[in-house]
Amino acid sequence: MIHIERLRRRYSGHEWEPVEAGRSGAGVWRLTGTPSYFVKADGNRDHAGLSLRGEAERLAWLRASGVPVPEVVEQDADDDVAWLVTTVVPGRTAADDWPRERHGALVDALAGFTRDLHTIPAGTCPFDRTLAVTVPEAREIAEAGLVDLDDLDDERAGWSADRLVAELAATTPASEDLVVCHGDLCLPNVLLDPETLRVTGVVDVGRAGVADRCQDLALMTRSLTSGELNPQYGPACADRFLARYGVAPDPSKIAFYRLLDEFF
Repeated sequence: MIHIERLRRRYSGHEWEPVEAGRSGAGVWRLTGTPSYFVKADGNRDHAGLSLRGEAERLAWLRASGVPVPEVVEQDADDDVAWLVTTVVPGRTAADDWPRERHGALVDALAGFTRDLHTIPAGTCPFDRTLAVTVPEAREIAEAGLVDLDDLDDERAGWSADRLVAELAATTPASEDLVVCHGDLCLPNVLLDPETLRVTGVVDVGRAGVADRCQDLALMTRSLTSGELNPQYGPACADRFLARYGVAPDPSKIAFYRLLDEFF
């Protein structure tokens, strides 16, 4: 259990509602009030303090770069827990049940946002998520027994951590097409205006940084084709996303970055 009594007292005028969606491992709450906030908290201070501090730094940098992200209200830690409090960005997530006739325009908006994000000069981004960083991180996570083997993609169901690591080593790309990536670009992490379908915000940016553009393309197309999580979309929407984005990615890279995501 995450002990956040001090934080609850600080925001005692708000109604705390747990948020079940997401796989970050942290506790997440929506604080309804004037204004409303989101809170992420984790009891593992040594790990979460770095993670949540890194997410706060990324939010600040992305916001300064013109990307619509929540504003950081506070990020701190005590002996028991680390936490991050942010504002709430407007809009509905792309994972909501949108009318079918709006799916094409919604997918176009997602592709346009992704293309714009990837045009930010990579040299200006201080966050390194290249393979030199992420592949060793993945190995460390596996060695620590932290890979959720019960939540693997269908094609890897039943795999061991050792098999995942071996496949990662065998399929690591020889080159990278580096851009500024969101790092976990999937439908629940993008919000859009219900009327205009303009992207109003992105959330869960703790893995944002310089990486191959296929990092984002792999996860968004997987999200669009997930019959279990997002049955309202499908392969045609994923194809439209890539066509609108304007790049035909290497299928082997798409497969690799989906494999890499299993570790995080």
